[in-house]
Amino acid sequence: MGRLDDEWALHRPAVFGVAYRITGSAADAEDIAQDVWLRATARGSLDDVRDLRAWLITVAARRAYDVLGSAHARRVDYVGPWLPEPLLTGPDAAEPVLVDETVGTAMLLVLEELSPPERVAFVLHQAFDVPYDAVAEVLGRTPAACRQLASRARRKIAAASPARPAGAAERDRVLRAFRAAYERRDEAALLALLDPDATYTTDGGGHVFAARKIISGAGRVATALLRVAVRQRFVLVPAEVNGEAALLVRNRAGRLAAVDTLEVRDGRIVAVRRVLNPEKLAAARSALGW
Repeated sequence: MGRLDDEWALHRPAVFGVAYRITGSAADAEDIAQDVWLRATARGSLDDVRDLRAWLITVAARRAYDVLGSAHARRVDYVGPWLPEPLLTGPDAAEPVLVDETVGTAMLLVLEELSPPERVAFVLHQAFDVPYDAVAEVLGRTPAACRQLASRARRKIAAASPARPAGAAERDRVLRAFRAAYERRDEAALLALLDPDATYTTDGGGHVFAARKIISGAGRVATALLRVAVRQRFVLVPAEVNGEAALLVRNRAGRLAAVDTLEVRDGRIVAVRRVLNPEKLAAARSALGW
């Protein structure tokens, strides 16, 4: 067995992780990880590579950068709101996943607003501690320019996320209360949990019924959630998604129908994000077996 055979299992989570953070797609990240493996094996001996993890990450980032450009073009014609593909983490994950604040759903949506070079520079340096000279090789720019890209990305992220996110205990408490209110079809309890300016985003991608625009306001959000819950007989199952407490939505047949991630601030839910697009649920369905 060669060096790659010996170390691939150790480094694959980082290869997948950088690709997922850059593209926002688990399917694309899986393809990129496979591509990196093939490129590495085709290269032959890797004995001259001093830091194999860093080398694999930069190869993955270069490929993800190419994919991100075409993905941005495709999203211009995306039907309805776009949300990142949910990634099961924790005990439900099909394999180990690197988890930190850069993999959360809210963060991935902020990253989506960055230019592709800003996103790559930020992810590589911030999440994977890749030095700027290596980032420069990926982007084809100078290290100084990459430093500026990462700095600009950090400023944009700070401006888009001014409030401190809820801690794990607060999130768990709010999600438990939300789940109980939802399954009781208790509109008053839901309204008490929702921020007055709460939003509800549904990503169906044109494949299933979903709102084509973001729904705003606690009353409208509660009404929309409960109308679908009654009609579809949805049941919510706690899970860890993108490193945070979340909810899996099972339909009357017991199949995974959606994944809900909730953004919580000051004890209230400020955003409910529901991925319904079956193409984005394929990996989760495979891992769960339902």
